[in-house]
Amino acid sequence: MTEPIRDPDVEGFLALSAARLAPRTVEAYRRDLFAVAGWLGKPVAAATTRDLERYLAELRAQGLASTTICRRAAAIRSFFRHQALLGARSDNPAAELDLPRRTRRLPRTLSPGEAERLVEAAQGTTPRALRDHALVELLYGAGLRVSEAVGLQKGGVDLEERLVRTVGKGGKERVVPIGRQAAEALRRYQAHGRTHLDRRHRPELFLNARGGPLTRAGAFLILRRLAAKAGLEPERVHPHLLRHSFATHLLEGGADLRSVQEMLGHADLATTELYTHVTDRRRRDAYFQAHPHAKRRS
Repeated sequence: MTEPIRDPDVEGFLALSAARLAPRTVEAYRRDLFAVAGWLGKPVAAATTRDLERYLAELRAQGLASTTICRRAAAIRSFFRHQALLGARSDNPAAELDLPRRTRRLPRTLSPGEAERLVEAAQGTTPRALRDHALVELLYGAGLRVSEAVGLQKGGVDLEERLVRTVGKGGKERVVPIGRQAAEALRRYQAHGRTHLDRRHRPELFLNARGGPLTRAGAFLILRRLAAKAGLEPERVHPHLLRHSFATHLLEGGADLRSVQEMLGHADLATTELYTHVTDRRRRDAYFQAHPHAKRRS
């Protein structure tokens, strides 16, 4: 690949992008547009639709993953949208590019039995054990993101009504119901665990051994330790796995999709619909394993 020609149009696009996008996104745009320019041997701004089609075809021929190709195409499209808005080009050569379909991974989940084993592994009477039990019950029982759980304030839990009030992505507040077991675990933690940990009078619900707020990394370590104790694969168990399990088990139990979407705080119903594929797969596997007329032919 030849050294790309310095492209002031790309530099201008990146400078503007830096004001509204995350640094990692801007850096990804930089790398991808740098690669395009190197392959073209001319400024990206001078590319034609045919140039871009040939470039993407070359990426496919190299065997690159569809996610990588889509990411590079996204950088190209953003750049040319920028060019069109500036009036630098009257056409958009990236508008009609034929992109590979991105395959969406199905979320991994714990089985109900594995989730129960993880909860049982957290049983204990020390302040930290009470905290860990409450944390696991909340992650699995309310489907919170780890950032939501560690950011939860003391007043965010209503034990009488069994409700958790949390602030999710985009600063959106949502209220999620919790079961009796989760409420009882939280009650024991607040009465007999948190009082011993709260040396700094912190507002956060979950505290570490030094009295500071529990961090995301701390929550990950707690789950890995409990997973090992429960006989599960520690590297497989993380907070988001419990969120996935929460959603899947709700749907398997008959909850409607819209309610699960609201409890998870998903802006797009299509994101929640991924969990229906997990339940469909489990239902199909259970059928083939259990029904005498459904044995797969070898």
